[in-house]
Amino acid sequence: MTTTPAGPKYLSVREHLRRRVSALPEHTLLPPEPQLCAEYGVSRITLRRAVDGLVADGHLVREQGRGTYVTRPAIRHEYRESFVHRIAGFTSVMTEQGAQVGTTVLTQRVVPAPSSVAGELALAVADDVVELVRLRSVDGAPNHVAHSFLPAAVYPKAAEADLSQGSLYEYLRREYAADLAHARIVVDVGMAAPDEAELLDVVAGSPLLVVRTTVHDSGGHPLVHSFSRLRPDVSQVEFEVSVGGK
Repeated sequence: MTTTPAGPKYLSVREHLRRRVSALPEHTLLPPEPQLCAEYGVSRITLRRAVDGLVADGHLVREQGRGTYVTRPAIRHEYRESFVHRIAGFTSVMTEQGAQVGTTVLTQRVVPAPSSVAGELALAVADDVVELVRLRSVDGAPNHVAHSFLPAAVYPKAAEADLSQGSLYEYLRREYAADLAHARIVVDVGMAAPDEAELLDVVAGSPLLVVRTTVHDSGGHPLVHSFSRLRPDVSQVEFEVSVGGK
């Protein structure tokens, strides 16, 4: 019997199957249901729920009379951050691509700046920041959890503004004429904590793409620091670099 990761059974099976089919050639037929049920030690209901998720995500295709076979999901969207033209933000970019972006505000409060955030924003650790945590979805599917920090002395209204819709960057431009001129972006890999895993509908311990962004004004002063923890199976980060102003 195949050993699956800890977590809800169907999610564990789905994650194991996702990794398995990603290593198979496209159009490979999946083994029959009874064989997979025996292999994973689960009922047909549990297996079908796991497979349904992979079909919905574009990793598998069911075809009448043929069975279930491997396909390659198209990247559902691209999360672009450009050093050249503008600092647009996730909502603006995705909306331009025709996607439906959903936002659930999980945390919105004023707190003393954590040391790592204070360093990014050139603040003292005792200085207050607005902490904003949002769950973002694309076309109804959870995509990432975004953590944003803003100096509370500079953007006091951000602690109470309705940020459940639209772009944070556009809000700052509209309300404060913020000069969002440059972005420093660092990408690395993290692991989904249990609470994140539940929000993103993945197994705890699954890899996440971590994008850390600090936005500066034209004078180089930091204005906003964010880090987003994205599902890598439905996300792509694109960088655009210009040399010599071209």
